[in-house]
Amino acid sequence: MQQTETTDNSKLEQQMPINETQPQKNTPSAPGEYRVIRRNGQITGFDASKISVAMTKAFLAVEGGQAAASARIREKVENLTQDVLNGLFRRLDDGGTIHIEDIQDQVELALMRAGEHKVARDYVLYRAKQAEKRAKAKAKTKSKKKTSEPVINVIAKDGTRKALDKARLETIITEAVADLTGVDKDLIIRQAYRNIFDGIAEKDMSSAIVMCARQYIEKDPNYSKVAARLLLDGLRTEVLTFLYGEERSATQEQMQELYPSSFKKYIHKAIELELLTPELANYDLDKLGDAIKPERDLDFTYLGFQTLYDRYFIHSGDSRIELPQNFFMRVAMCLAINEVEREEKTIEFYNLLSSFDFMSSTPTLFNSGTLRPQLSSCYLTTVPDDLAGIFNAIKDDALLSKYAGGLGNDWSRVRGLGARIKGTNGESQGVVPFLKVANDTAVAVNQGGKRKGAMCAYLETWHIDIEEFLDLRKNTGDERRRTHDMNTANWIPDLFMQRVAEEQEWTLFSPEETPDLHDLYGQAFRKKYEYYEKQAQDGKISNFKVINANELWRKMLGMLFETGHPWLTFKDPCNIRSPQQHVGVIHSSNLCTEITLNTSDEEIAVCNLGSINLPQHTTENGLDMVKLEKTITTAMRMLDNVIDYNFYSVPQARRSNLKHRPVGIGLMGFQDALYKQNLAYTSEEAINFADVSMEAVSYFAIQASSDLAKIRGTYPSYDGSLWSKGILPIDSIELLETEIFQLIRQKNAWKDQWP
Repeated sequence: MQQTETTDNSKLEQQMPINETQPQKNTPSAPGEYRVIRRNGQITGFDASKISVAMTKAFLAVEGGQAAASARIREKVENLTQDVLNGLFRRLDDGGTIHIEDIQDQVELALMRAGEHKVARDYVLYRAKQAEKRAKAKAKTKSKKKTSEPVINVIAKDGTRKALDKARLETIITEAVADLTGVDKDLIIRQAYRNIFDGIAEKDMSSAIVMCARQYIEKDPNYSKVAARLLLDGLRTEVLTFLYGEERSATQEQMQELYPSSFKKYIHKAIELELLTPELANYDLDKLGDAIKPERDLDFTYLGFQTLYDRYFIHSGDSRIELPQNFFMRVAMCLAINEVEREEKTIEFYNLLSSFDFMSSTPTLFNSGTLRPQLSSCYLTTVPDDLAGIFNAIKDDALLSKYAGGLGNDWSRVRGLGARIKGTNGESQGVVPFLKVANDTAVAVNQGGKRKGAMCAYLETWHIDIEEFLDLRKNTGDERRRTHDMNTANWIPDLFMQRVAEEQEWTLFSPEETPDLHDLYGQAFRKKYEYYEKQAQDGKISNFKVINANELWRKMLGMLFETGHPWLTFKDPCNIRSPQQHVGVIHSSNLCTEITLNTSDEEIAVCNLGSINLPQHTTENGLDMVKLEKTITTAMRMLDNVIDYNFYSVPQARRSNLKHRPVGIGLMGFQDALYKQNLAYTSEEAINFADVSMEAVSYFAIQASSDLAKIRGTYPSYDGSLWSKGILPIDSIELLETEIFQLIRQKNAWKDQWP
């Protein structure tokens, strides 16, 4: 080739530095800024004119020096340069770094697409020749002088520098991939060395290593466990350093011996810092420490472990002081604190939690063993129709939310817009302004600083403010009458649905003129509602509005489609089938709409929840009934213990919880359980499994509750309940059929023959 040294492709990379010759510090590109990575790793500025110069010299090498003055060549080079730039910037439309080899690849591609095959051929051959030269030079240098690996220093929290312990890094990664298929240890190690740089902060290094595995989770789900185990190593270092007062780390193998002693140290340290109750020190901590199973730390997936790290593990300042198994043992200790054989029960509870067979609710996990052990999940209140009562209810919401309680508020008693206020002879602004205050209260008082406050407001469909209530979550309109942070739900009587079906009118009332509608349901509600409609027609009720039931229903569905709110919940079935209908009325559900409990001015309903992990009780042949019964029996005892040891921030909640002692067991992982059995979600087999599994959970829960009653006695309001009459939830469907004079299309036969 006639191409001289001045046309060397290396010139392309030599001609792109900032300020001509000074390489820039290796920092990421600013938005909209392009940089070039040279072969020696230095980052320099991007200069498009250098591409034109190099391409011009490539043409000269093929066509001779006389082509330098050719307008044709200049035009070709200009167009080709633009093609190269388009190809480069298409991938990085907002700036970034481009390797020199990528630029030269784009030059080759542009020449080929333009039909300049001879120039492109010579360009390719020349690049290959130069690459061979560089390889020989590199080999020659290595033979003369052994190249030493660069030293990577890690900056500790106190600012000191220390060399990266590569042997330990590779040990941690080896442990992280142990017993997992589909993961590549060497790939993660290579990625780790690429992500770590000299001067990296110790905490950043831990995050960088986790990211090495996290980015491959979509490739194989087992990388999620790898990422969790790598995150676990960072947590171990953080916790052990705090507990022992000096920098300390441990591998998973070393934790087999270290866990028991670190558990004991953790309990005493947390009590000293007033993070845990001193009552925990009265346990036999050595016995509990020996019962810990460190290998269960390896069962976490990344998202689950990261969530525990961010929200659940106890911390002092910015430092976590709790390891995963210590966390589960703390919860178990709290739930067994009133047991006679409490160490034995603690270990039983710990094994249930740490195996993921059963999981307590979030407040129980948050607050167990703390100085304020608020362990219950949700609270249901009814708001009265007077100013003091309204703001007392909002204050109660704040106190309950402070300790991680979710809130369900019934607002149907509060008078509507335009209603007369006797004390001031003025007119009410309706329920919406108070809902705005409640909404902002939930934002201001978050759940123990760990998650946003959560609240759901319920309003009955006959309330005169129902139309404004439907608009609360809209993104348009007067912001003073919007509640973007609060959930909303319709509390619908069956009579309204009948009016919709029959295309009839529906009358809206203000509750101060129709006070007893709030406490009535079924046929009693129907009679009283029709009576008030007649009163309105006769002019004896002043604040009412007659609308088309179908139009209101369409608006309900429209808002549900547009905003996801208000949810649809049904008043009559909830009350007619309630086991506790003898002692009160259900005025709303809770935040999550799965609990229906009585509320009044004297009682704030409380729900105490836990969840069965269904896949842990499922094999390829179906449910493991023996294991499921054992799990539920223990879980029921744990939930019953919550009621007695719970911290109550308001007296009405304590009164209600101790009187009625409600507990709820749910399940999670239904799709995973189907997957274990190779069942499609939409198949008949899946429907049958849903029936069988929920029937089993219900039966074992009722049986466990009965067994507890034999030991501890029935709950105080038991007499007169449906339970006392031998009417189980599956039987109460007949009560609904009787009340509404209509056959319910629901199977109420048991799938299995239970003893």
